[in-house]
Amino acid sequence: MSTLRFTPEHEWLRLEATGELTVGITTYAQEALGDVVFVQLPEPGEYAEGNEVAVLESVKAASNISMPLNGSVVAVNQALADDPELVNASPMKDGWFFRIQVANIADLDTLMDQEGYERFLADNA
Repeated sequence: MSTLRFTPEHEWLRLEATGELTVGITTYAQEALGDVVFVQLPEPGEYAEGNEVAVLESVKAASNISMPLNGSVVAVNQALADDPELVNASPMKDGWFFRIQVANIADLDTLMDQEGYERFLADNA
């Protein structure tokens, strides 16, 4: 099983060895946004799936990042505060937003895998 999952909102989640999930936006999303100029990161704590937890501002628009699954934000990528361009330069690696501990790790299986996400992009192009 791949450790990467995707949401219809173009967020990715990567299962870490610690059991935490790292969350960011996909290459597709960052390309659609254009140059990211500001990232408002969430405060640590519990959030319900679907709640807004972060905000991105780009030269084109502002975009909300929602909590992909029920759980707690346990870490944020402080590097984005000083260098929001990391989202554009490395959306699937260094440009991650936050890490979460989910209430139920089995919920990860409700999200798309890489193949499913690629089909989703093709079907919604």
